[in-house]
Amino acid sequence: MDRLLEIEGLTKRFGPITAVDNISFSVDRGEVLGFLGPNGAGKSTTMKMATGYLSPTSGAIKVCGNDVRQHPIEIKRRIGYLPEGAPLYGEMTPHSLLNFVSDVRQLSREQRRNGIDHAVESLHLERVLHQPIETLSKGYKRRVGLAQAIIHDPDVLVLDEPTDGLDPNQKHEVRELLDRMSSTKAIIISTHILEEVDAVCSRAIIISQGRIVADQMPSQLEERSRFHNAVGIRVTPDGAERCMSILHEISGVRSVEQVIQSSGLSELVAFPVDGGDIIGPVRAALDDNGLAVSEMFVEKGRLEDVFRDLTIGGPGDDVGGATMKEEADHA
Repeated sequence: MDRLLEIEGLTKRFGPITAVDNISFSVDRGEVLGFLGPNGAGKSTTMKMATGYLSPTSGAIKVCGNDVRQHPIEIKRRIGYLPEGAPLYGEMTPHSLLNFVSDVRQLSREQRRNGIDHAVESLHLERVLHQPIETLSKGYKRRVGLAQAIIHDPDVLVLDEPTDGLDPNQKHEVRELLDRMSSTKAIIISTHILEEVDAVCSRAIIISQGRIVADQMPSQLEERSRFHNAVGIRVTPDGAERCMSILHEISGVRSVEQVIQSSGLSELVAFPVDGGDIIGPVRAALDDNGLAVSEMFVEKGRLEDVFRDLTIGGPGDDVGGATMKEEADHA
C-alpha cells in the first residue's frame, strides 16, 4: 500500500478545550476518506494540522513520508487544500488567482498551463474566468477554491466541505471529478452531507468530541443501523392492520412500525432479528395470506441513524464556537 498520510496520537488543545484528542489514522493512495462529525467535533482542526496550517499540541503527522513539522514546504507541495468557507482574494478574478497560486507554488510554464486548463475545464469556470471573485455566487467561489487546490496535481487532497453552496448538478460534477482523481491520490473530505459519503467515499471516519468513534467502509457503517435489512411495505390504509398482524407472526421479524401514511398509502417497516435477511419470509407470508401490497423494498441501512447514535452528547454550538474562535486566535 502507498501510504500518503499518516497521523499518530494527534492532539490539539486551546487552553482548557481539547479540540482533537489523541487520534490516529492513515490514508492510502486510492482511498477517499469521508471525515464526519457534528459541529465542533474537531474535523477542521484536524485538517488544518494535517496541512501544516496549525501546529499540534502533540502527535505526529507525515505526508508522503515527510514529517509536517520538519518538512513544511515539501508537504505543502504534495497537498491540495480547500479550507472551510473558501477564503479567496475577492478583488482577483479566477484567472488571476490561479496564476497567483501557480507563482506561489513555483510551477513551470508547462505545469501552469496544464494545471489551469485542467482546473478550469473540470470545474466549468470558463464563463466567470475574468470576473471579480467577490461578485461570484457562493457555488462559483467554492469551485474556484477547489480549482486552486488541484492546480498542481497534488498526491493528497484535503477538502473541507467541498460541495458547500453547490446546486445538485454542480455537486454531481464535483463528485465525478473526485471519483476520476481518486485512483492516483489520497483524498480526505470533511462533510455534513451524509449522501456524499455513499456517493464518493470508500471509507468513513466519524469523530465526536475530538475522538474517533468509527472508522469503517460506508457499507459497514450502514450495517450498524437498525434499518439494515429492514423491509419496507406500502399498503392501502385498510390493509395496514392486517399486514402488521401477518408480519408479527414471522419468526425472523423483531418488530414492526408504521412510519408514514400519505398519498393514500400506509408504509410499514419490519425490522429483522440481528439484521438478518427477511425479505423472502415476508414476501411468502404476505402471498400466503393473499395480501396485495403496492410496494416492497429492503433498506440497506441509514447513515444518519448511525451518525446520531455515535455522536449523541457531542459538543454543542457554544463549545464549537469557542473552539473555532480559539483556532482563529492561534492561527
